[in-house]
Amino acid sequence: MLVMKFNAGLAKSLLMAASIGMVVPLVAQTAPKKTAPKGGAAKPAPAPEAAAEEEAEIVLPGSVIARSGGGFLSLTVEGIHFKLSFYDAKKKPVDADAIRAIARWDPVNKAGEERSILNPADEGKALRGNVAVRPPYVFKVYLTLIGPDDVVLESHVVNFRG
Repeated sequence: MLVMKFNAGLAKSLLMAASIGMVVPLVAQTAPKKTAPKGGAAKPAPAPEAAAEEEAEIVLPGSVIARSGGGFLSLTVEGIHFKLSFYDAKKKPVDADAIRAIARWDPVNKAGEERSILNPADEGKALRGNVAVRPPYVFKVYLTLIGPDDVVLESHVVNFRG
């Protein structure tokens, strides 16, 4: 009588090879076929200005907040602290119009809330926090921008995914 021993490594390799062999033909078969439009006329190429405009779309880092008066805010974790950057409507960096901000969040790995005061940094173009933010970076941030004479300029709630 012939007795065969089960080899887990060999079984995993065979299963992986079989699954790859089944997936590759399916992907190849489902790719859409490129056909010319009816009538034999090809689509006109987009204008160079439009193509350059699409390519020049600026993507801001972190959680982006659209401001009611135009412009954007970008909240990121740089190093171990929050950084709030200010941008105009064309997504170009501008000077911060708030003298400080307050961030409040409920971290996943700790009981209770954390709070941080964000003070001017990067030559006035951003505000940087004073409390370490620990991962995982999945929480709501309650952000309040403070202007001169301690006037509240704006408040935002951000679903932060850093």
